[in-house]
Amino acid sequence: MENLISYLNDHLAGSVGALELLDRLIEVYEEKPLGLFFQQLRNDIHEDQEKLRDLIHDAGAEESAVRKAGAWLVEKLSRPKMPVSESSDDEMGLFLALEALALGIMGKRSLWQALQAALHDIPQLARLDYLELEKRAVEQYERVERKRLDIARHVLKAS
Repeated sequence: MENLISYLNDHLAGSVGALELLDRLIEVYEEKPLGLFFQQLRNDIHEDQEKLRDLIHDAGAEESAVRKAGAWLVEKLSRPKMPVSESSDDEMGLFLALEALALGIMGKRSLWQALQAALHDIPQLARLDYLELEKRAVEQYERVERKRLDIARHVLKAS
């Protein structure tokens, strides 16, 4: 059970970092179409995060404050590498932010797949529909990936 709790807390920390990044993107793109896109994605990720929190509590464990703080700090330290603003000069930062979100969402998909595989041996996991959660992750990934590839055309072209 210790491995399960550690694994769940690692993914919870990842979701904390994702929500921090999304909060920054929502602030930058407020009142713009990208702002709404990021707000909807944030809502979805927060909903998934709550399911993860419930699993941790159902397993009789606590959330790792250290891991969550670490994820928060990493997001703050990544800001110079991923500057985002409404300026077209910062499109590379937006591209990198979208790529980080896409990778995190694929990690979440892997989480749901692993929990589905372990479901029969760990009764506390039986409360969620992992196939539906995996489907949600794929849908989230596809939304982010469309935006990322659209921006890739601009930022990766030869100048």
